[in-house]
Parts: sequence; structure tokens; C-alpha cells
Amino acid sequence: MITVKLLGGARKSFASDKLEIQSDSMSISSLLDHLQASIPVTLPPLDSNNILVAVNGVDSSALQGKETLLKNGDIVSIIPLVHGGRSKRVQFSLMNTSVELVRLKKTVKDPVRFLESLRVKHSNLVIQGMRAQYVLNAEHAKKIVAISLSAQKANVLLSNKIETDILMRFACTRQISDAISKVGVKPNSDSILVILGKKPSLEKLFNELEDLLEASVFSKDNSKLIKKEFGITQKELDCVLSKTPLEDLMAERSATLFH
Repeated sequence: MITVKLLGGARKSFASDKLEIQSDSMSISSLLDHLQASIPVTLPPLDSNNILVAVNGVDSSALQGKETLLKNGDIVSIIPLVHGGRSKRVQFSLMNTSVELVRLKKTVKDPVRFLESLRVKHSNLVIQGMRAQYVLNAEHAKKIVAISLSAQKANVLLSNKIETDILMRFACTRQISDAISKVGVKPNSDSILVILGKKPSLEKLFNELEDLLEASVFSKDNSKLIKKEFGITQKELDCVLSKTPLEDLMAERSATLFH
């Protein structure tokens, strides 16, 4: 038997948060086909192109993607990636958690101290910052944050704080000092904040920060820099059967930090 946990908006397609599939072996692709066929006509369809699938807490992109073979006893989590928002902010929802990305102007003189002050003032939020050049795009951010949230749920965070786990996964390292040195915020550099929490609290913080934010969260193509910094070759990318190979490869490297 394979257990399927439906998180966030995925519950609406089945009017349930858990399903049990009577099978000892099937691929994720076959499972998704089975789920789509079982959705009642009166309920909304499941957008299989806008979900993250985790197997026993590990993002399937770090396994064999949709060809990952599931076995008896596996727990599969279906996590919708929902996004939207104004240009100064990118918003999405993962595992019942609202997430927001904003880009600080370089005029913030000491981003490290600024980040710490935000954490003290808004202790009900998870706030992490990193140099913008290490965040490829919204899809990259979604996948990394989803991996950290899955790790938190499975109690396998790389650190005792999820904000540190997020930073380490963007840096693809298990060493906190290396993560801070490689991708942590620095003076005179564009910084992207990743913020998790309840929507009213996110709105309050956004209103406080709005004058300090750039008009667009993502304004440059960072793919060349990221490939160089992480030693990613075109040969590796060609082996990834995906429309977003670089994002998926970065997510795979981040997810395998579980082990």
C-alpha cells in the first residue's frame, strides 16, 4: 500500500488530506495518472505541472523525477506550488505556509544587521536573506523552500532553524559557515529576502519594507553565474528531462543534503 498525503490546495481535488493506494509498486507518473482519473467531476482538477512530489520527505527531483518507482509503505506528499502577487513581491503557498520573496535595495548599508533587526521585530516570521545572484528565479526558490519545509516536517533539518536550512540548501552545503560565506547577504550587494509566515504578518512586514524594495524581485538572468559557481556542465543539464533543468538540478543537489 502507498499512502498519499495531500497538502494545501491539493485537498480540494479529493475532499481529503490522505489517500491509500492499494499497490506495491508503481511510478510517480502512474500514480499521478491514477489520481487524476479518480478526481470526482464535481471537484477541481489537480494541476500536475505545478506541484512538488516528495517521497518519504525527499523531493522526487532528487530521485528519478516522475519515473521514481514507489514501493509498498512509501509515503508520497503532493504539494501544490501556488504563486502570485505584485511586482515588488513574489508570493506563493507551500504546505499551508505562505512564502514571500522581496529584493532589498543596495541602499541598505548593513544588510546583516538589518536582517537581524527584522527577525527580532517580527519574531513570528521566518526571515532569511541571501545575495540575489544565487537565486535563479521564483521556481528555483519554490523548490528549495519546499525541500526545507519537507525536511522540517520530517524532522531532518540541516540545522535547528529552518531559516538556516534554507540558506544551506541555496548554497548546496551542509556547513553553515560555508553557506554564509557563499550566499549570505553582504554590503553593496543586492539581497533577496525569503519570508515565511501568516499572510497578515507578511503584509505588515511588506508595508514596512516597501520603500526599501526594488521594483522587481528578479531582474537579471543569473544562470551563467550559478552554473559557474556550482560547477554545473551543459552535459549534466542535457541529462535532465525537464523544461527547467537548471532549477531541477539545483533542487536535486539541495535535496540530497538530507543524506
